[in-house]
Amino acid sequence: MARTPEIEKAVEVLRTGGLVALPTETVYGLGANAEDPVAVARIFRVKGRPPSHPLIVHIDGAEHLDDWVQEVPATARLLAEHFWPGPLTLVLRRGRRVPLEATGGLETVAVRVPDHPVALALLSAFGGGVTAPSANRFGSVSPTTANHVRAELGDAVDFVLDGGPCEVGVESTIVDATGDIPSILRPGGVTREDLEAVLKCPITVPSTSQVRVPGQHPSHYASRARVVLVEPEKVVADAELAQELGHQVGVFLPPSLTDAPVKVHAVVALPASTAAYARGLYGFLRELDQRGCDLIVASLPTEEGLGLAIANRLRRAAGPRPTV
Repeated sequence: MARTPEIEKAVEVLRTGGLVALPTETVYGLGANAEDPVAVARIFRVKGRPPSHPLIVHIDGAEHLDDWVQEVPATARLLAEHFWPGPLTLVLRRGRRVPLEATGGLETVAVRVPDHPVALALLSAFGGGVTAPSANRFGSVSPTTANHVRAELGDAVDFVLDGGPCEVGVESTIVDATGDIPSILRPGGVTREDLEAVLKCPITVPSTSQVRVPGQHPSHYASRARVVLVEPEKVVADAELAQELGHQVGVFLPPSLTDAPVKVHAVVALPASTAAYARGLYGFLRELDQRGCDLIVASLPTEEGLGLAIANRLRRAAGPRPTV
């Protein structure tokens, strides 16, 4: 992609310590110069993000990975070759170029190469790394359009690069590649099945990890409306009961129930494709917020392929809250 005036403006903002919202294939990120501790600290203030919550460093190619980490194990190199650019983040030992402000004080750093022409053009023109968590207030629904960023962060962002709607729609898969046996610390746009096919071995998804990474907060990706998770066959009945009890209910209606009449405030008919569901998930949550719902009733998809990432996001959106 050619260097446009918008790219040049974004580079200028980054080089002078500012914040740029940039599109990726997953979600829009709130970017700062990864080597500028003051700019990185501003990300935390704007988002209201705890300083112990690490950020992801975005680079423009796998050939630059060695510039940002101490060493690259063979497993990490293999994953980078297969999935970069793409929605995969590798956790490795921090190199000297990465300030502790970007890692939440950890000696590990999360790195990825985004698969979006605008993001790659920006990174190439900037010539360095960009720390970029999702461009929203901490814990709330991630943005998948430039308008989502503007609506939530407004003038707190110095410049917004509009790259259109995000194609994947959920964050990257984070893999701990510091040891001999990798594990998934956050499910995302690269599926466990895809990773296992490349590595020729099973990949675990531990429920807890000593390595802190983005998206591990008990309540995360949350809409203003409270999200309640129920069994698929109970979605309609539980949603209607909550409506009768006085809630303004929004419901995520599974594909198997799209013809079922539902007497609630708002209905989102979910697509049959898990890729389409992942792409639309955050937009669906925002839509029900905008329609005035105070309760969202949903069920978890089958945890295969991208269904694992969707289920992870819904569980975090529901958080440690009481049921109906």
